[in-house]
Amino acid sequence: MLSCGGGTTPPDPSAWQVVVFSDLHFNALYDRSLYTQLSTADPTQWDSIFQTSKITTPSTWGSDTNYPLLQLALSALKRQAAAGGPVLLFTGDLLGHGLPDLFYLGYCQTQKCTDPPGPEQTAAMQAFIDKTVLYVTSEIRAVAGQTPVLFSVGNIDSYSTDGPNTDFLVHNAATFYTQFLNGAIDQPAFLSTFAGGGYYSATLPGINVRFVSLDSDSFVSGWPGDPDAELSWLDSQLAAAQATGQKVWLLMHVPPGADTQQTASNAASAGTPNKVTATTTSMMWQSGYQSTFLKTLAKYPGVVTFALGGHTHMDEYRLVTGGIVLSQSPSISPLFGNNPAFRVFAIKRDSWMPTDYQSFNYDLASSPAQFDWLYTFSTSYGLYGNLPASFEQLYPRLTSDSTMQGTYMYLYNSANTTNNSHTKAAWDPVNDVNWPIFACGISHREMQAYMDCVNSY
Repeated sequence: MLSCGGGTTPPDPSAWQVVVFSDLHFNALYDRSLYTQLSTADPTQWDSIFQTSKITTPSTWGSDTNYPLLQLALSALKRQAAAGGPVLLFTGDLLGHGLPDLFYLGYCQTQKCTDPPGPEQTAAMQAFIDKTVLYVTSEIRAVAGQTPVLFSVGNIDSYSTDGPNTDFLVHNAATFYTQFLNGAIDQPAFLSTFAGGGYYSATLPGINVRFVSLDSDSFVSGWPGDPDAELSWLDSQLAAAQATGQKVWLLMHVPPGADTQQTASNAASAGTPNKVTATTTSMMWQSGYQSTFLKTLAKYPGVVTFALGGHTHMDEYRLVTGGIVLSQSPSISPLFGNNPAFRVFAIKRDSWMPTDYQSFNYDLASSPAQFDWLYTFSTSYGLYGNLPASFEQLYPRLTSDSTMQGTYMYLYNSANTTNNSHTKAAWDPVNDVNWPIFACGISHREMQAYMDCVNSY
């Protein structure tokens, strides 16, 4: 067993304790026998309906979050939020994968259906998705009390599977504003960019930080959105922050750089598990949008002090550019073979600089009564102080210290040590053989530089 720091770290009284979570992926139709009740009931009645289900154990690896796991996660988030941080942060994907298709399976048992779905089918599906969004955001609001939840939208927060389109954003903008932001920012300003593009900025009282939430799903090739307009807006936000002496935190769902899990799977299928080619390398964003994004950040050195992302479901990070670090939050959903997990960051009250974090997980192999502490970053890696600087210092150690590598690989899927053959997608977990594919994903954003790093590792 690897040492991960020796136990829960007492809170630093000079720091806020801020809960960060991602990729909840609640599958409201995990029990298909509840379809009729859920589809006809108001979301305020859903708890009582879920409690009648014969499925009473949490989702396991290869499945999205069901009601029992959702309640365990919400309880854990509430315990940690009780420390009184001024905000909770969520980096996208409320909804379970394939929820529209699961809805149609139930709907078409009693209604006439067509393929592709006709207007009535589509409207019914959208209404159910909207009710699911309202249910989950209301559950999180109960956890947060009056504290705002700043968020980014995920690619499954949608009526399809490839990012939120305008219909989804328009239909659900009021819910996100009310249930997540809780009136903490100006509503017309929020709606002016979120309803059409899925992005917005927020400044909270007493915090000299501008939170800039991106719809990074739009930077993925073929997914909906207007990335050029969004990147222009990002430039204006960074300029305004620089002019007023604000620091910026970025929130996003899909990170820039390589899709390391897909690349590892492609390389393994090609028979070269630790080498890559242009064919086997999969990138997250379209290259032109990534280039513009990186150039935009470089125009404003020192303005962006931290970034948070999700999407991969794994506990990892990426060095973006110019000292900017993107911390990838692990997921609540165990779909990809990871244990459910989330983080609590220690953030200096005066400078809003993160100095450490703790991770809490739910070990599906032992089915405990609640989420438990897994590790503390500082004591697991022996790095203390400014967290972005610690992440930068960690990378060269990961490339040269086998003990550090072992710790990182163990924590990558939030300490699931069982065989990962049950994952929904045949993505290889990080291991000693494919380690270069994952290590270079930390340090390199551009495709050619990434491939050169892997192949010369």
